[in-house]
Parts: sequence; structure tokens; C-alpha cells
Amino acid sequence: MPTEIANAEAFIQLSEQAAYCAVKRLPKIVKLKLRNPKQLYTLKIDPTKAEEIIKKLHCEIREV
Repeated sequence: MPTEIANAEAFIQLSEQAAYCAVKRLPKIVKLKLRNPKQLYTLKIDPTKAEEIIKKLHCEIREV
């Protein structure tokens, strides 16, 4: 089961161990899905704040 993260800073820290981050853009929200070796983490965020977080991630970015 995926784990939803509410804190963006914790999500960025988890990205250091991740293989990739999948970005799914919807009209009202952006979903970021972080694939770690044992767990999938998700973050739902406003489109205006999403670009700032994507720039801070330490893994490969995949647009879905």
C-alpha cells in the first residue's frame, strides 16, 4: 500500500533514497509518487507549489 506524506520537506528527504519520482498533473492538483526500494510514497500538492518541490528532488523525474 502506498503511504501518503503531508509534509513536503519529509518528501524531499525521502527522495535521496528513491529510484524515481513520477509526476501526474491533474487540473486542480499535482500528484508526486516517489518509488523507494520497499515503499511507494505519494504527495498531493497545488500546481503552483509543485514546481518548487520538483526542483528540490534528488532523483530522476518521470512525467506520467
